[in-house]
Amino acid sequence: MNIKEIKPKRYFNCGKSVKLAHVADIILEEDELITFKSKENKEYDFVCKEWGYYATPSINKRLKKNGYKAALMKNQNDEFFVVIVEIEKIKLWEKYNKEEEQLFVNWI
Repeated sequence: MNIKEIKPKRYFNCGKSVKLAHVADIILEEDELITFKSKENKEYDFVCKEWGYYATPSINKRLKKNGYKAALMKNQNDEFFVVIVEIEKIKLWEKYNKEEEQLFVNWI
């Protein structure tokens, strides 16, 4: 694994009211896994494979065990996204969708 910190951070707008900061690039070799951990110690895994990526842990087991659900979303430009939502924060996520004029398609 190679981590390249972005200095200075690259800021850009995303959606109607979201400003993101690009802070690092992570280059994974095949069969390497990164576990992201929240402040509450909830886990989210990302795995590099020779054919692409596992972008989420098992949706019906590990994701659920860590308090998340996966959803398919569509924005105003008919672009689709998979999002991972903290179950305890679904109301906050629904508010975000309304503000950003995004459409919930289905739970995955």
